[in-house]
Amino acid sequence: MQEITIQTPDDLHLHFRDESMLLNTVPATARCFRRAIVMPNLVPPVTNAERLTAYRERILSAVPPGKHFEPLMTIYLTDNTDKETVTSAKAAGAVAAKLYPAGATTNSDTAVTDLERLYPVFEQMQKIDMLLLVHGEVTDTHIDIFDREKEFIDQKLQVIHARFPNLKIVFEHITTKDAADFVSQANEFMAATITPQHLMLNRNDLLVGGIRPHNYCLPVLKRSTHQQALRKAVQSGSHKFFLGTDSAPHEKHKKETACGCAGCYSAWSAIELYAQVFEELDALDKLEGFASHYGADFYGLPRNQGTITLKKEQWKIPDAIHLGNGEDIVPFFAGQTINWKVTDA
Repeated sequence: MQEITIQTPDDLHLHFRDESMLLNTVPATARCFRRAIVMPNLVPPVTNAERLTAYRERILSAVPPGKHFEPLMTIYLTDNTDKETVTSAKAAGAVAAKLYPAGATTNSDTAVTDLERLYPVFEQMQKIDMLLLVHGEVTDTHIDIFDREKEFIDQKLQVIHARFPNLKIVFEHITTKDAADFVSQANEFMAATITPQHLMLNRNDLLVGGIRPHNYCLPVLKRSTHQQALRKAVQSGSHKFFLGTDSAPHEKHKKETACGCAGCYSAWSAIELYAQVFEELDALDKLEGFASHYGADFYGLPRNQGTITLKKEQWKIPDAIHLGNGEDIVPFFAGQTINWKVTDA
């Protein structure tokens, strides 16, 4: 196959960041995605309707002329979030609330330390049809970082799902066979997003031959056996799994340092990277469902009008992306050649 046309896709998990960064991150996504679920872990985080409305306006102001792009907004849960907060956020346009265990990833220090305290909030979200998006890792220091996703399933997620069976939950950026199996076996109110980096890489790509900071993300890359389980999940065509890049930009100097930030910035090549994976799996016929249908259906959104076309054409991902403030971002898969390119979006 030399060309593939799919219904216009959505990115159902990403980070735009804020301020001057938006001038790069928003156009990168709007070039081929019609909508995106926007993470709320800013400084300060998006914890209420007022902050959500202001952030959405900043994003929209960065959309290139002629592009029709819709940011789908979320709020950031804390121990102090209450039912009134999520209800007012929903009225202001929030489609979901994001659960970060405190300390799990970038800008999550003020997030949730006591899940049971939020049970009344989850009950209210279930009533008003507001999705719960989960960064699924425990943060106990005695638990190995490679086991934290499985421990979250065993200790936390099974309990939440059993207690609130009609609460729509997206288990975001899953990284393990345990997570893929759990989502597959759960009811219709549980789904998951999968990133390009977790489909393309495993922990050897982070650690063998030297530490590779631009492949460092959280949840961290896992064993090849887990990578293969994720590839099998998308290859299956199951509606339970859909596209969410977790594209997460950081300036180069914040990645290449003694305590580098977690995140892979994939927005400028995301759909092309997914196409390469699906071609490797002999499953290009499953790409449209994964990228354009299953996520919209789970969120209760109409499927997008229009299409994008990818052509079989080799091109090189740039070594760096220059920001207007003089800083650089090293994109995911920088300097490497991939085989698909968007030609019409």
